[in-house]
Amino acid sequence: MSKKEFPSEKDLDQKPKEDVKHEEAKTASPKADKDTQKVGENFAKEIEKLKAEKAELEDKYLRSEAEIQNMQNRYNKERAQLIKYESQSLAKDILPAVDNLQRALSVKVDDEASKQLKKGVEMTLDAMVKAMADHGITEIKAEGVKFDPNLHQAVQTTVAENDEQKDHVVQVLQAGYQYKDRTLRPAMVIVAQ
Repeated sequence: MSKKEFPSEKDLDQKPKEDVKHEEAKTASPKADKDTQKVGENFAKEIEKLKAEKAELEDKYLRSEAEIQNMQNRYNKERAQLIKYESQSLAKDILPAVDNLQRALSVKVDDEASKQLKKGVEMTLDAMVKAMADHGITEIKAEGVKFDPNLHQAVQTTVAENDEQKDHVVQVLQAGYQYKDRTLRPAMVIVAQ
C-alpha cells in the first residue's frame, strides 16, 4: 500500500496566495467600507468639537486673565488715591481753627498784654500754616483773580468799576484751601459783574 502523505502543520498554516486574496476580497465588502467611513467621520466631528471647546476655554481663560489684570490695576489706582489724599479729612477739620486764629489776629489791640497775646496767636497760626503747607495744603489765591467756580464760591456780586474788573474777585470773605490738586474748601468771594 502506498502511504498517503498528510500535510504538515506548517503546510496547513500557509494557505495558497490565491486563497488569501480571495478571503481579503470577501472581508472588504462595501458595508465594511461604509462603517469605516462612518467611524472616520465621527472621529472628525469629535475632533472639531474638541477644537471648538479648546478655543472657547482658551478665550475664557484669556478674558479671565485680562479681568484679573484690570482688577489689580484698579485696586492699585484706588490705593494710590487713598494714600495721596489720606490727610484730606484731617485738613478739613483743621480749617475752622485756622479761620478762628485769623479772626483773632484781625482784632486791634492797644495794651502790651494784648499785643503779647496777639503775637502768640500769630506764631500759632504761622506754625499751622507751615505744617499745612508741608503736607500739601495751600490757600487758594482769590483776590484780584478771575472767578473760577472750581476754586471760588460767589456769595455776592458787585458792580464792576471797569471792564478789566468784570468776572474777577474783588473781596475774599473766607479763605479757600486746596489739598494737592483737590479743592478742600472753595474761597467765599464777592465777584464784580
